[in-house]
Amino acid sequence: MSEQEHSWTIEAKSSLFDLKLNEVWAYRDLLWLLVRRDFVSFYKQTIFGPLWFFIQPLFTTIIFTFIFGNLAGISTDGLPKPLFYMAGITAWNYFSDCLTKTSTVFRDNAGIFGKVYFPRLIMPLSIVVSNLVRFAVQLLLFLLLMIYYHLSGAQFSISWALVLFPMLIILMALLGLGGGMIISAMTTKYRDLAFLVTFGVQLLMYATTVIYPLSAALEKYPKYAWIIMYNPMTPIIETFRYGFLGEGSFSWGSFGYASGITFAVLILGIIIFNKVERNFVDTV
Repeated sequence: MSEQEHSWTIEAKSSLFDLKLNEVWAYRDLLWLLVRRDFVSFYKQTIFGPLWFFIQPLFTTIIFTFIFGNLAGISTDGLPKPLFYMAGITAWNYFSDCLTKTSTVFRDNAGIFGKVYFPRLIMPLSIVVSNLVRFAVQLLLFLLLMIYYHLSGAQFSISWALVLFPMLIILMALLGLGGGMIISAMTTKYRDLAFLVTFGVQLLMYATTVIYPLSAALEKYPKYAWIIMYNPMTPIIETFRYGFLGEGSFSWGSFGYASGITFAVLILGIIIFNKVERNFVDTV
């Protein structure tokens, strides 16, 4: 009797650094099914459907313009206020969505994880990809706003840093993915953390240059500006604005720092995720 060949071998132990990327690629059809599921399930029973992609950033921009731009009089580096805030909101929303939705991946999918085997990394990756669709729609809204203000005679210009845009998307995705996997692994044991994630992300936004430029923070609060500067999302958003609008605080040192922190968080998240996925079903 000939020895039977198997396509996959499921082992009890594996390296914490083993991403099983070959399995992830083999299950790529499942990845796209999960992306479609996330999109359909979230908007299927809503009145406006995908229009929420436009409504949320548009209303947030209007509120920020009224409160922070008009009432508080916070500087926007000479840029039109709605355009300044829309740039920060577009970048921040993608990162925060990846972080918050990935942070509950174990809890939200415990039933599926406990019944069938597939590479667990598929789940957080599907969240990052599905959020990319929302980011693309909001980016389109931002580009339409740019065209409107350009035709209105507003002074801004696209800079060479726009070539870094693909890298910015990767950094936002990986930073949200890594941070989300760390939090998700921790919430399997400490469930109270799940209630703090949304609140914590909102607070973190105020420590990022979403509603004010870095130059204003350095000028008015030099003693506390280091908190904002060491936030890895700050160089990403500043580079985003500098690339699209020609205004922002860009430096290769800050960009390299954000990249280094992102990959460090991603590696740590992968290690913790691989460790927890082996027995998280017993604790969720």
